[in-house]
Amino acid sequence: MDITRELDTRGLNCPLPILKAKKTLAEMTAGQTLKVIATDPGSMRDFQAFAKQTGNELVEQVANGDEFTIVLRRR
Repeated sequence: MDITRELDTRGLNCPLPILKAKKTLAEMTAGQTLKVIATDPGSMRDFQAFAKQTGNELVEQVANGDEFTIVLRRR
């Protein structure tokens, strides 16, 4: 998978990972992908809701111990 941008939100709690992702996605063009690395346990659920609300595609979510990797495609 071709990742356009990567955002490290480790150590940040809700809503900061979502807000930072939203800002980063706004700087990207349609079809580009954003990989977010988070440690907030609610991140998986939060990014599912975020994708539904914004129309951005949730490409992948992976939990690896205490870290969560979320890949979004800009609409």
